[in-house]
Amino acid sequence: MNRFAIAEARDLDHAAQLAQDERFSLPVIKAAGMDLLDLMKEGLLEPDALINIRRIGHGEIARTGDRMRIHALTTLAQIAESDDVARQAPALAQAAASAATPQVRNVATTAGNLLQRPRCWYFRSKDFHCLKKGGDRCYAVAGENKFHAIFGGGPCHIVHPSNLAVALFVLDASVGVVGARPRTLPIADLFHPPSAGVYDEHILKPGDAIESVSLAPAPRSGFYSIKEKQSFDWPLVMAAASLEVSGNAIQSARICAGAVAPTPWPLPRVAQALVGVRLDDDDAIAHACAASVQGASPMSQNAYKLRLLPVAIHRAIRRARGEEVE
Repeated sequence: MNRFAIAEARDLDHAAQLAQDERFSLPVIKAAGMDLLDLMKEGLLEPDALINIRRIGHGEIARTGDRMRIHALTTLAQIAESDDVARQAPALAQAAASAATPQVRNVATTAGNLLQRPRCWYFRSKDFHCLKKGGDRCYAVAGENKFHAIFGGGPCHIVHPSNLAVALFVLDASVGVVGARPRTLPIADLFHPPSAGVYDEHILKPGDAIESVSLAPAPRSGFYSIKEKQSFDWPLVMAAASLEVSGNAIQSARICAGAVAPTPWPLPRVAQALVGVRLDDDDAIAHACAASVQGASPMSQNAYKLRLLPVAIHRAIRRARGEEVE
């Protein structure tokens, strides 16, 4: 491991300034540093400065007008345990509760979860100079691709690892960014596919930092992930649903899938197919969920995701209508 400096930031604006300091060639802003430590141990990242923001605050969840604001340093445990989030945006509370282990949730932050790097074993291994690290191929194409993408078309076939991002896609979320160009952008604009840049997964530049996430209340929302071991494994597929209901009929819906594409994957066909369906009509809901796999291109070992994805969406919808779903 290389030598590096540690800088203590006073606030996020100060952290952004430190990240633009010309003395550092590869500064990294960190809070809990869960993924950062893995990347450094794996030899994938060798920063010459770590800018610590962990001590500038403990994060908060607040209401601003008709929206909910979650500070970037709010932990997954704080989100999962918040009565206000559970009441106003249950999909987000369920997504946070589904992530990792209790020990990780107690320290992992909102921004860290959104910006974590993919878990592809070829990317993570120093033995493979894959496309994402400047090589000439995605080894998953002809290799072991059980956990890789069924949507997106490459050229890199990672899946996006963030639980929170999938839920935030159906909650009309936006992200506040500080740095050289402070701005607010829709959550969908934060991420980009490999075809738009294979070396990273988001549009933030050095010196940018997520300050907060804003979202619209959606009491009829739900999240569900399917894992090999439901307790702590990375999801095989995950889904979030948000419903607007008039009487007993679904008036509009937002549906997003995760662990199936290099970015969180909205499913407008499913959302459209749900319009007009009775909330208690499970057959019609299942038929709408089946549309989720249209356009999928499974690889040699991950066609099972075509069967799991409609199930995950259906269970997210059941949670959105208030059911207890194990």
